[in-house]
Amino acid sequence: MKPTNLSIYISNYLSKYLPGIAGLSTNTILSYRDMFRLLLNFYESELSISPEKIQISSLNQDNILNFLKWLENKRNNSISTRNIRLASIHSFCRYLMKKEPSIMVQMKQILDIPYKKTKNGTIEYIDQDTMGFLLNLPDTRSKAGLRDATLLSLLYDTGCRVQELCDLRPIDIRLNIPGTVKITGKGDKIRIIPILPSMSKLLKDYMESYSLNKDNLNFEPLFQNRMGGKLTRKGVSYIIDKYVKIAKETYKDYFPDKFTPHCFRHSKSMHLLQAGVNLIYIRDLLGHVDIKTTEIYARIDGEMKRKALEKGMNLVPSDDLPIWQENKSLLEWLNSLG
Repeated sequence: MKPTNLSIYISNYLSKYLPGIAGLSTNTILSYRDMFRLLLNFYESELSISPEKIQISSLNQDNILNFLKWLENKRNNSISTRNIRLASIHSFCRYLMKKEPSIMVQMKQILDIPYKKTKNGTIEYIDQDTMGFLLNLPDTRSKAGLRDATLLSLLYDTGCRVQELCDLRPIDIRLNIPGTVKITGKGDKIRIIPILPSMSKLLKDYMESYSLNKDNLNFEPLFQNRMGGKLTRKGVSYIIDKYVKIAKETYKDYFPDKFTPHCFRHSKSMHLLQAGVNLIYIRDLLGHVDIKTTEIYARIDGEMKRKALEKGMNLVPSDDLPIWQENKSLLEWLNSLG
């Protein structure tokens, strides 16, 4: 008799199918793992079914609908997070249908559960002056301050995602002119990001201070926690929150209510666009697959200009060029990336 214990299928799905057949990245597999951890927690806490006793028959439409409600109501998950969890469940159901055709009707009922519509999210970012103030807050005379300054500046200068920052290693950093950072993004896709000379200098000082410039440490995490392990997204958020709190004492009106690590990425994108960098090249720097994802920054910038014109504001540019326009060689390189 074929096993009906769901744990067997979950184990094979995570350990064999996703990495071996589907070829998904480690971070994507971890996202699926997190979904299953929540699902098993739900079955145990809400349905009194321990993980090892969950049968395939328990994976039905009613239970999944209740699980999704549980995510929203008891764990305060957003609609977008709820939809991400549902997408993972849908993927697993398709896998089960191939393994057990006899349960196709049951799985089809789960696949019929729709995604909820989400409101169009706003892009939160800060202007260049405010960003400059924030980046200069860490005291680089101390090792911890130098680490924080490097982390914040690199997050902004490369426009990378938080997980991409956490995954960086010394081997990914090129300090020779022109300086670059090799980013490993979603789907293990690699992109090379040019950095300003000031960023290269900051990285050089930081790596020397933490002895990360030695060849035997090339594959260690670039940013580490107190235990020497890789800094997590939560750890990065903690560092950012610390300095944003200080910055808001002076620039409170210039910060969004909720300043997340992704605001660095949004801010860099807007600043590049306002500096005249082509949208195609911004897409490549950000690692977007579709230019439509990047176009949201152009729409926001256009909307801001329209509102400014309606209010009669002066849109004549000042004599002070954005930092990206001041560095002509870097702009030329950016334009060559396309």
